[in-house]
Amino acid sequence: MSSIRSLPVLEPVVPCCPPLTERPLSAEEAERTAKMFKALGDPVRLRLFSAVASHEGGEACVCDISDVGVSQPTVSHHLKKLREAGLLTSERRGTWVYYRVEPSVLAAMGQLLSAAA
Repeated sequence: MSSIRSLPVLEPVVPCCPPLTERPLSAEEAERTAKMFKALGDPVRLRLFSAVASHEGGEACVCDISDVGVSQPTVSHHLKKLREAGLLTSERRGTWVYYRVEPSVLAAMGQLLSAAA
């Protein structure tokens, strides 16, 4: 007899807010947006995010982006913070972890910083 468990499907956390010039943010929108900007406020995290976002094929193996001037455990810490902020998703393949910036995250960031139509 096997015990099969169903795991819940988690929706990706996407920063979704109107353009800053459209209306004041709600408290929830401000919390979510601040978490995103806080994660990107560190130069190492911003470099890692940029490396993933600009990597060929839209995803990057941690082995390809870890040369940012800090130790591997520190790289892992920063990537975890970017995941927690909803900016990156990850997938383990064998011994390596691959990171991706979801297109909806980039679209939401662009919308947030654009002028209202």
